[in-house]
Amino acid sequence: MSKIIAIGTANPPFCHQQTDIMHFMLEANNPDEKTKKLLPILYHRSGIDTRYSVFPDFSLPPEQWNFFGNHSSIPTLEKRMALYNEAATNLSIEAINNCLQNTDIKEITHLITVTCTGISAPGIDIFLVQKLGLSPNIVRTSINFMGCYAAIHALKIADAFCRADASAKVLVVCTELCTLHFQQSNDVDAVLSSTLFADGSAACLISSEKNVKGLEIKQFYSQLALSGQADMAWQLSSTGFLMTLSNHVPKLIKQEIKQLLDNSLQKLNLSAENITDWAIHPGGKNILEAVETSLDLNRNNLSKSYEVLKKYGNMSSPTILFVIKEMMNEIFATDFDQSKQRNIFAVAFGPGITMESVILEK
Repeated sequence: MSKIIAIGTANPPFCHQQTDIMHFMLEANNPDEKTKKLLPILYHRSGIDTRYSVFPDFSLPPEQWNFFGNHSSIPTLEKRMALYNEAATNLSIEAINNCLQNTDIKEITHLITVTCTGISAPGIDIFLVQKLGLSPNIVRTSINFMGCYAAIHALKIADAFCRADASAKVLVVCTELCTLHFQQSNDVDAVLSSTLFADGSAACLISSEKNVKGLEIKQFYSQLALSGQADMAWQLSSTGFLMTLSNHVPKLIKQEIKQLLDNSLQKLNLSAENITDWAIHPGGKNILEAVETSLDLNRNNLSKSYEVLKKYGNMSSPTILFVIKEMMNEIFATDFDQSKQRNIFAVAFGPGITMESVILEK
């Protein structure tokens, strides 16, 4: 049985207050009067206090902006990708080092890299092999452009590797620089995205090694809400990646999440009462509230998700691993042998609309 052995996380050096980002948006976009009144309401209701970025611009006065400048110098896709390759690699290494504190990196047999905010060939997987001194024969897999649910998809692939080879030690690293794709636009999708997204990285070690504590991977289950394809999307443009994110997404998740949970539990002959911990991807405050209502949960059940949202915002794929890490820290803070069994239901959402879930057991 494969298990999550460790999770390490990392964020860029620039931590921005949500209110400072709001003032940046007001300066950068010069919105009309309606949007000027709407922005403070959206930011106040976001449930986010701070977010991290590879840029200092969001907390600086306009004359000190370095990357974004003004409408006459909107960064090109090429400029954004050049910065991504350098910054994402360094951030990934920091998360990996935090993850592998008790593991020799030379023992890693498989590397799975996950991102939807940068793409190139050679990619981040090659850069990591070179900079970390990994074996040139390491098995590499890249998961690109899946969005916020991609970490769970990566766990599914890691689990398959471990089931096929009992000696496998799989390193998953999810790194997203969402703020790299800030668009100087008052389009409703750009405005909504500006309230939520942030930068971060999470690395996760999965193996079938016995006599090592961890969260056992019990069951994966995914489901598509195809009626929502137009409500969440990620498109390439000459000035970066364009995010489509409608306010209909929480409603769709509210309609579909109960069936997803029931179908997943049925495969393990479990009921909702058997779930002790809920790791819900904090794609936004409205999404967490929709899950609460649909599954008859309360805010305390989702406390770790709300806390990650408050401190970090939505970092896309690493975010669910930030939540699971918080749970692992709490669960294993006491004596491993004496602690009771815990069942974690983890779920993340992304374009499609895709709902990807995993049940973990301690």
